[in-house]
Amino acid sequence: MKNKTGVISHIELYVNDLEKSLSFWAWFLESLGYVKYQKWDKGISFIKDDTYIVFVETEEKYKEFFYHRCHHGLNHLAFYADKELIINTQKKLSEEGYTILYHDKYPNEDYFALFFEDPDRMKVELVEYRAN
Repeated sequence: MKNKTGVISHIELYVNDLEKSLSFWAWFLESLGYVKYQKWDKGISFIKDDTYIVFVETEEKYKEFFYHRCHHGLNHLAFYADKELIINTQKKLSEEGYTILYHDKYPNEDYFALFFEDPDRMKVELVEYRAN
């Protein structure tokens, strides 16, 4: 058995509307090789290798609090991808009307990346994997 010390086990995200979030996250994570792992009334998870990502619908009593990535807490999630997947994801996001961030700065020849928002305005990044 390989040593998993330091490897992220899972990331759990609370979302305002589970179905709305799944319409965004399911196709995106599946394009990265994640598969549906577990599902229950107010949540779902996707797994790839040793890491899974969980989405849980926020309880009604906590929905009044507004998330913003510039407050304390999680700023964004970044995933490696190849250039073709980044380009295809940008097309799909544009077609579906999702917000693409920094489109005037990225991608560029030094840092080929795509930044965008999920339905709760969490920032997501796809960055080109370049082996050194």
